[in-house]
Amino acid sequence: MIIGLGAMIGAGVFAAFGPAARAAGKGLLLGLAVAAVVAYCNATSSARLAALYPESGGAYVYGRKRLGPFWGFLAGFCFVIGKLASCAAMAMTFGSYASPSLARPLGVAAIFALTAVNYFGVEKTAAVTRVIVGIVLASLATVVAAVWLGGATQASRLWPPSDASPYGVLQSAGFLFFAFAGYARVATLGEEVVDPARVIPKAIPLALGMTLVVYATVAVSALAGAGADAIGSSPAPLATAVQQGALARLAPAVRIGATVASLGVLMSLMVGVSRTLFAMSANSDMPKFLSVVHPRYRVPHRAELVVGAIVASVAAIADLRTMIGFSSFAVLLYYAIANAAAWTLELERRRWPKAVAALGLMGCVVIAVTLPLVAVLGGTALLMCGAAIYLVRRSRNTNEP
Repeated sequence: MIIGLGAMIGAGVFAAFGPAARAAGKGLLLGLAVAAVVAYCNATSSARLAALYPESGGAYVYGRKRLGPFWGFLAGFCFVIGKLASCAAMAMTFGSYASPSLARPLGVAAIFALTAVNYFGVEKTAAVTRVIVGIVLASLATVVAAVWLGGATQASRLWPPSDASPYGVLQSAGFLFFAFAGYARVATLGEEVVDPARVIPKAIPLALGMTLVVYATVAVSALAGAGADAIGSSPAPLATAVQQGALARLAPAVRIGATVASLGVLMSLMVGVSRTLFAMSANSDMPKFLSVVHPRYRVPHRAELVVGAIVASVAAIADLRTMIGFSSFAVLLYYAIANAAAWTLELERRRWPKAVAALGLMGCVVIAVTLPLVAVLGGTALLMCGAAIYLVRRSRNTNEP
């Protein structure tokens, strides 16, 4: 659960709220509700599948087991490219809040440092994440208190959402989904969790519920304190909300929280991506050298190093808003495949009605296609490239003696 909380708490507050407010205005809260419903459906599907198949890889494994090798590969490919974009976004967020003039060098340095932390094993990663989650929660509590005690809040900034269109609300949900995607990080670590059949189904929904409470509180506070226009146009929306009131001197707490939160998200994201690469490599869908486990630290160390190198390269050239949209598009399709896999479960293997998986599947697809056009087109093009790579590799493997 700690890994999941570290992946979620912070990302939406410090990275996704700005684009979401620009898309939906006062409808940001509606977008948050839509994202939460879809995330809940995804969480229930992922939790049950993870209990049945406690293997590293998440929906990559579920797609292979329930739908066939191609859909498993596509899920894994979506996860990898989406989360690589997420890693780059978090690295850029860290650098921007720590020192705007040195954003990219600091982001790259953070990637190298966290690659070293992850290299030494998931237990140490979880220990560091506990500290990070505590600091972030304290920072967010300070922000909420400063907004409401600062005297600048206005209820009219929350309702009615007259400036929101259905399309804008759905696009807002797509950006905010970027914040919820960490709940299944526990599932991607299935082989490294003690008693996964019992722990995973409890940890995923619990992490999601706790995060939703935090996000809803912060969203209401930010909107009431500054309004959708100010949040949508600010690179640091929570700092802007705090600065509107009499306790503006607490705004530096936002920057501290943002830097710590982005590090926590970046660390857990990199763990999840490396485990998916490891699982795909073990099934010959990725180069075999990535399937090696370190003899002492018991982690896929080569996959960790490859992920670190790729993310550092992307962070050196990427645009934050584009990376968030691109990541959301790919990850929504990843969870669409997870929901499709859950829909195929027999009655005795399901804890929830099939309608939950069906709603999750439809919700993921609808939200994905409402994201900015550049994210949809770019993501579609990469998926087509991935499918072509899969077909070529399978053809070669079939022809080999």
